[in-house]
Amino acid sequence: MAGASLFALLDDIATILDDVALMTKKAASKTAGVLGDDLALNAQQVSGVVAKRELPVVWSVAKGSFVNKLILVPAALALNQFAPVLVTPMLMIGGAYLCYEGVEKLVHHFFHRSKKTVEQASEELEALKEGAVDEKGKVKGAIRTDFVLSAEIIVISLKVVKDEPFLTQALVLSAIALFMTIGVYGLVACIVKLDDLGLFLSQKSGVLQRVGRGILWFAPFLMKTLSIVGTIAMFLVGGQILVHGIPPVHHWIQHVSHDMGAVLESVVPILFDGVFGVLAGAVVLAVVHPLMKLAGKGH
Repeated sequence: MAGASLFALLDDIATILDDVALMTKKAASKTAGVLGDDLALNAQQVSGVVAKRELPVVWSVAKGSFVNKLILVPAALALNQFAPVLVTPMLMIGGAYLCYEGVEKLVHHFFHRSKKTVEQASEELEALKEGAVDEKGKVKGAIRTDFVLSAEIIVISLKVVKDEPFLTQALVLSAIALFMTIGVYGLVACIVKLDDLGLFLSQKSGVLQRVGRGILWFAPFLMKTLSIVGTIAMFLVGGQILVHGIPPVHHWIQHVSHDMGAVLESVVPILFDGVFGVLAGAVVLAVVHPLMKLAGKGH
């Protein structure tokens, strides 16, 4: 009897773990866009730090990210248990924020970006050489950004498992939080040290030297690509969240794309999500910026 009970317990554990693995995979695919945005933004946040301080800064932000997850996972589980009706509105608020942040980046890039003078560039270079970069400010800013994006990842994951048993919810959210944090900051550490690796290899000879020069050439393009992909991901992920939260818009997009063939039927909704995300972000920006200016004047 004891042996039978043990085997039954092991079978139950195996079933739960199988469900957790399946749900974790599904949740990870849903959060991939936000993950790309998280990676791009954090890689940018720690740039500009003197080389020997890059990894300590990344580690500081990673520790802050773990603390964020320790707050967000229990909060999400409690929300789903006691006020599940708030999950979708919170998800839509997060989607609107992503769209707003994406539009703000576009506006800054196209309208508010100014070229630096030679003197400004020289001052920044000297500050970098002397290590006079505000590390604490960078770490705090990166942790704030991580909190918002982590909240979005956790809530999206919660949406996937909200009808599962509580234990499955807790294990899936914990797994997502752990693997996402390790994955993001592991990649950020690799990205910020990529130029150092290129410089090291370029001082060798033969094939290694050519590889090092290739890495030095490639690194700036990688950072730019990550920034572009991260911005696009904001609109696609945020737009999809908003569209799915507004049933009439979601059904209309499905109806329009239904008769367009197999390929277009899968592509058109993605394009609509992106366009809707841009429009939603522009609306939020138009509302929020005047309010921010008024608040600034009042202060």
